[in-house]
Amino acid sequence: MTDRQEPAIAFDGRGLLCVTLLLRLRAAIADAPAGTLVHVRATDPAAPLDLPAWCHLTGHDYLGPVADDTYALRLTADPTPTRADAPWHRPAG
Repeated sequence: MTDRQEPAIAFDGRGLLCVTLLLRLRAAIADAPAGTLVHVRATDPAAPLDLPAWCHLTGHDYLGPVADDTYALRLTADPTPTRADAPWHRPAG
């Protein structure tokens, strides 16, 4: 499923590799409300796998590709937190 409507947040992650991409994306969406449509531009070859996996981990809705190197997601109300330094891991505790 894709979402081609105008995003509220357009995040440019071109040239960033997985961990840096996700850390910066997380910071860019931190204060956005639930339901916000986000488009992520990413050139990392792993992005088509990493973005849906990260959305699954955090609870955000991955909507799929919308254009070359651009992917859509919709923010959830209560995302599962991940470690500040490791977007693939939940905080210890």
